[in-house]
Amino acid sequence: MPIDQSLAIRAGRCFTPHAPVDERTLFAGRMDQVMAVCDAVLQRGQHAILYGERGVGKTSLACVLSEFLDFLPVDRLLCPRVNCDRRDTFGSVWRKLLEEIVLVADRRRVGFAEAFDQEVTRGSDLLGDNPGPDSVRKVLTRLAAQAPPILIVDEFDRVPTAEKNAFADLIKMLSDHAVGATVILVGVADSVDELIAEHESVERALVQVRMRRMSADEIGKIIDTGVRELEVEIEPAATEQIVRLSQGIPHYAHLLGLHSVRAAAQRRARGCIRIGDVTDALRRALDHAQQSIRSAFFKATESPRADSLHRQVLCACAIARVDELGYFSAADIRQPMRRITGRDYGVSAFARHLKEFCGERRGPVLRRVGSPRRYRYRFRNPLLQPFTIMTGLASGLLSSDMVPTNGPAVDESR
Repeated sequence: MPIDQSLAIRAGRCFTPHAPVDERTLFAGRMDQVMAVCDAVLQRGQHAILYGERGVGKTSLACVLSEFLDFLPVDRLLCPRVNCDRRDTFGSVWRKLLEEIVLVADRRRVGFAEAFDQEVTRGSDLLGDNPGPDSVRKVLTRLAAQAPPILIVDEFDRVPTAEKNAFADLIKMLSDHAVGATVILVGVADSVDELIAEHESVERALVQVRMRRMSADEIGKIIDTGVRELEVEIEPAATEQIVRLSQGIPHYAHLLGLHSVRAAAQRRARGCIRIGDVTDALRRALDHAQQSIRSAFFKATESPRADSLHRQVLCACAIARVDELGYFSAADIRQPMRRITGRDYGVSAFARHLKEFCGERRGPVLRRVGSPRRYRYRFRNPLLQPFTIMTGLASGLLSSDMVPTNGPAVDESR
């Protein structure tokens, strides 16, 4: 049956699993975090640090932030965003940021006539050869006199630790001098301490915004926003299934939303997306998942032995109850193992598998913290956890009723 090509192509604009959302009209949820960052912008001397797991939507928020700040009573907003890498220094990051700022000024021509030329200057032209925190502060003070600079440093966790000290010093200087500029740091971390080490004095100047996995309502809004833009409908059961499979990670909401729409387009069912389309989307999502995720899963679970439990144990890890930071203990996977295999395994039966998942031979796909007999585990790459669940569902190893509705079940008793 021929596909509805127009709908299939337009779906790629509304659902973007492999790129951050860069339009406010397509951005969904996260209003608490948006408001927290906006509060930092409005309060002179305050800055923000946005942190959380990989893949939870930090960069998407950073991309659309300037569109949420159009209420500011200024003619122009300076809001550059750059990504860091491991070769960056304090000076190179600021040179990249200020390179994005273009200043245009009228300069009067020499003579008696009232004639002017436009002079174009980049913010980076105001920096010296080896800029330090104080020289950057002076440049930002000068820029703030013309328009409020809001400077977004994405992937800040990739900056070498020694260079982060200068960022902390700069933020403290900007706060102490009440400079009308806002620095927003974005990075993968469980806590602010991991991003800004040994700088307790800077914490008062930082609004700490933690990006958790999205709630069921927020994932639902991603789907609703996309289908509304496409002018199609979706059955509630189909939305619920996408929410369950996404596990609070927007990447998978976009991936499943995209392929659900295209499955409906394949049926030429332009009017409504059904639960069967999501089932088709699950298979397509597994085929189109990042190769690094696919490779990590198969490296962790492949075995020539028919009685190997590696796939069952990894699936049990994916649906286990976790603490607030996403960690689970070996004991936490006993119940999932019982549901998956129908047998009651003691911890000793799969302790070896957990150890291997933390090593090079089969991973490392899990991160281990703590001490012997009190170890706790978490997926190193959060994207692997929903992929493991979807693979388990596709193979019949898992059933839908085993899967937590909104991300890993958090054990509130801890």
